[in-house]
Amino acid sequence: MAGFRAHADGANWTPATGQRPPVATPDVGPGKAAACATSRRKRAFDIVMSFGALLVFLPLLLVIAALVRLESRGPALFRQRRTGLNGQIFTVFKFRTMTVAEDGETVRQATRDDARVTALGAILRKLSLDELPQLLNVLRGDMSLIGPRPHAVAHDEAWGKVVAGYDRRFRARPGLTGYAAVCGFRGEVKELQAIIDRVESDNEYIDTWSFGLDMKIVWRTLPLIFGDSRAY
Repeated sequence: MAGFRAHADGANWTPATGQRPPVATPDVGPGKAAACATSRRKRAFDIVMSFGALLVFLPLLLVIAALVRLESRGPALFRQRRTGLNGQIFTVFKFRTMTVAEDGETVRQATRDDARVTALGAILRKLSLDELPQLLNVLRGDMSLIGPRPHAVAHDEAWGKVVAGYDRRFRARPGLTGYAAVCGFRGEVKELQAIIDRVESDNEYIDTWSFGLDMKIVWRTLPLIFGDSRAY
């Protein structure tokens, strides 16, 4: 991979050609495809960093949980089914930022100025603090710190029918952040091209993965925590 893509809003962005080696579409499903974009070093990094971050952020996690409970009725944690490695379904953890907790056949995406988002939730989402409980998913092995961002199962089923190569994303553990995210392909999907761009970036990451690339993605993620206009 020569470098990170520059993000261009809308359908005007054109994918680079000649960068993706041909990789056969795997027969995804529990135990049917070998894991890609992984190594012992990557897993060790996930364990050490997620455990350390949970210890460091424990006071903040407790404060946020209490504030979420005080602001509106409902649990502090939001649980939703997501698709992981080899198509296995797991439960992702997030701080609840909305007045609803959708996890059915239809899941409505968060939009800008979404009325379902609470006042505290808007701050948590803007700073990506709602994602902190996913460190538990990383520690458990459901996710990695770096990888394709997991979508709601309902979205996987819908987008998988219209986007070529969509299921190839499941060759790697989903991540807290990823190549597509740092290239700008995160957030609300307003048109089909947006999810096509995201899927192509996810598969390019998997096809060209290295531990060094993961470290570059971590570095590129840091400024986005406080300045990503697509986080809402």
